Amino acid sequence: MRTIKRRRKEKKTDYAKRIKFLKSEKPRIVFRKTNRYFIAQYVLSEEAKDKIIFGMNSKQLLKFGWPKESSNSLKAIPAAYLFGLLFGKNILDKKLETPIIDFGMQRVLHKTKLFGFLKGLKDSKMEIECDEEKFPEEERIKGSSLKNKINFEEIKLKINK
Repeated sequence: MRTIKRRRKEKKTDYAKRIKFLKSEKPRIVFRKTNRYFIAQYVLSEEAKDKIIFGMNSKQLLKFGWPKESSNSLKAIPAAYLFGLLFGKNILDKKLETPIIDFGMQRVLHKTKLFGFLKGLKDSKMEIECDEEKFPEEERIKGSSLKNKINFEEIKLKINK
């Protein structure tokens, strides 16, 4: 009988994916969702030890004009896109190497928040390979489905400065 590792049993670590990431010897972006925010970290792995270079969460969007009354929607597709754009700009500003994306144990479904984040990274001029058809529609990215409307273009301009 084979025992299952604790972190696998808790649905926290996929060891097969982790070994592939470690063997690639490339930095990676670790993207996670919490109940209220998105969290992204730029991680380097040396000898199977992870070193976080920098990290952010989607709460940073409040500094760029995301309305405070819509702070409960900091986990929506528009927030994912803008957060990806902001995170990608920070990577390029710090002149770090282009990473690979680590979504962990999250289900990777097309046209979801994960791909909204990925489109934001790609639009920040990072060289990431991904099929365009997997990204959410432009109207969903701009926030047409949100109850409280946001000034998407204004926030995007502030991030791009």
